[in-house]
Amino acid sequence: MTPSQDQTLPVRTYDAQPQTPNWQLPPGACDAHVHVFGPPERFAYNPLRQITPVAAPRDTLYALHRTLGIERCVIVQSMVHGMDNSVVEDAIAHGEGRYLGVALVPVDVPDAELARLAQAGMRGVRFNFMRHLGAGTDVREVLALTPRLAAHGLHLQVHFESALVHELGPWLVQSQVPVVIDHMGRVDARLGAQHEDFQALMRLLDAPHLWVKLSGIDRIDAHAAPDERYIHGVALAQQLWRAHGDRCVWGSDWPHPNHTHIPNDAGLVNAIPTIVPNAAGQQALLVDNPQRLYRFA
Repeated sequence: MTPSQDQTLPVRTYDAQPQTPNWQLPPGACDAHVHVFGPPERFAYNPLRQITPVAAPRDTLYALHRTLGIERCVIVQSMVHGMDNSVVEDAIAHGEGRYLGVALVPVDVPDAELARLAQAGMRGVRFNFMRHLGAGTDVREVLALTPRLAAHGLHLQVHFESALVHELGPWLVQSQVPVVIDHMGRVDARLGAQHEDFQALMRLLDAPHLWVKLSGIDRIDAHAAPDERYIHGVALAQQLWRAHGDRCVWGSDWPHPNHTHIPNDAGLVNAIPTIVPNAAGQQALLVDNPQRLYRFA
């Protein structure tokens, strides 16, 4: 899609009629990775965005979570809105204490702004190292920010292409705050668990302050045929859970921008018992681990 088409043809990124999962999530279950888009007449889209999505506003997100049986959520600021975090702050403010956020900020963000974001319900800041989202920040500058994040109770969230795990890993272990890795490190699930990128991710998570989101089974296995959808992503999520279950959280990644297809959100929820087959593990993944990391009131 060309830039001019991006501006004139809004892209739908979510199912407008979500289904109900076939199992009941535990009370207090948390979706630890979603976005909100617009409405653009109130919350302007970033002029440098890569796509123009159909609005996916807070009330649509709240309704989805009622359908899925999710009671808590962490909203991650998207490049669709750039570094104006007001769309996420608004969703937190109207979320009755059940919604928190992760902000986008420049590396030279003032301490006063970090304090304001923390007060508004942000629990971390995110940096992208993805070519399709533009040039990333220098990881050394991000690392230098972490003492200031620590002072405000904020963690670091990182989104990177799988091959970058080898380059970024030695820096991330030096962070002075917890580091949350998005979408299982964006590995290619079809390459299997023995691939060097996945093995490097597993080793990186040996560091006690490194966390991983068991989100994106649909992204890391994005070209799967419908009859075997996401089985490779599920297999890697199982391995991450078995090895590092005390530092895993789950997210739907709604509304699914920059994708090959629109995932079935109920289907993503239905995959959780396959990844984590027992009730105690599901309680940890969906309730206890998010509570430790995000500190819901």
